[in-house]
Amino acid sequence: MIRWNAALPALFLLSLLARAQSATPSEAISLQEQGKWDEAAQVWKRVVAKNPRDAEAFASLGVDLAKEAHYAEAVSAYRQALALNPRLPGIELNLGLAEFKQGHFAAAIPSLKAALVQNPASAQATTLLGLSYYGSKQFGEAATYLDKVAKTDRSNSELNQFLAQSCLWIKRYQCALDAVHRILQDQPDSAAAHMLTGEALDGLDRTDAAIAEFERAAQVSPLEPNLHFGLGYLYWKKQRFDSAKSEFQRELSADPNHAQAIAYLGDVSMKQGDLEGALSLLNKSIQLKPDLRFSYMDLGILLTGQKKYDGAIDAFKKAITLDRSQADAHYRLARIYQLLGRKADSEREFATVVQLHNTEDQSLTVRMPLPRAPEQN
Repeated sequence: MIRWNAALPALFLLSLLARAQSATPSEAISLQEQGKWDEAAQVWKRVVAKNPRDAEAFASLGVDLAKEAHYAEAVSAYRQALALNPRLPGIELNLGLAEFKQGHFAAAIPSLKAALVQNPASAQATTLLGLSYYGSKQFGEAATYLDKVAKTDRSNSELNQFLAQSCLWIKRYQCALDAVHRILQDQPDSAAAHMLTGEALDGLDRTDAAIAEFERAAQVSPLEPNLHFGLGYLYWKKQRFDSAKSEFQRELSADPNHAQAIAYLGDVSMKQGDLEGALSLLNKSIQLKPDLRFSYMDLGILLTGQKKYDGAIDAFKKAITLDRSQADAHYRLARIYQLLGRKADSEREFATVVQLHNTEDQSLTVRMPLPRAPEQN
């Protein structure tokens, strides 16, 4: 018969309590030196439980949690450390990196700016700040910071690619071409560099030269993501619709869910008279990417032609909500209201057209899917 000793649970609890009370920074540091990050984190948790005013302990806890990729918990620990001691060295950078690792680019920016104030020469802080601005689509700021590090780390092709992309978005085409030149010095046959050059040339209204760059990229790396979409779009701009259709189909053979390729394939189908095929493709592109304004515009045009005015109105209204700065959807709405005898609505939309009086940016850069910011160690 097994005899149960009623004193054992109490002794076990006392043992745990003694262990918790004996947790010391030196024990945690020893575990860190052995690379036992998870075990060290558990010790630091006991340390801060005993002394919740220990900023250094919270900071160390954050480091150990980050080493184990527990970034949300690490952020909490870092913020507690900074609340206790805002001047604690290195924590702003660690906090920014932990936010960046989670894809919280906007949240990373304030901490990384603070880290750069503490250490203006930090290449890591400068790079992370530039990439965080890029990730949050603040391309002007991204270009400013990425340019600083790209000029000192000229062989970093990935960094120069993100700099070039940022410069393209703010229409600083020479900046983009300078970054591409650095890539080509290190990688003479880089398909990405030829594509970026093509985007810059297209932005400078040199679409034929842009096509040549994309065709060269296709020779170097025919499976490069977005390459065939980009080339197809350039053909589409030149109204070479059969060539464009072939390129969009090539993109879709590699990525069947490429929403932009599906949308422009739908546009080509509409232009070539295949209205049912166009309708199916446009609806599919919207399902894959609900914020694709181009698809709503085409859908509205197609439904207007079929006199399905309610659906067309809904499509154009959706296009307006996606970009209120463009006049085209307002103009087409005004024409539909005019046909329906809705005079007040028509006059309102025409007045908006006059007020906006602009044209949509048709550069390749704003059509290409935006590459994600790279991982940082």
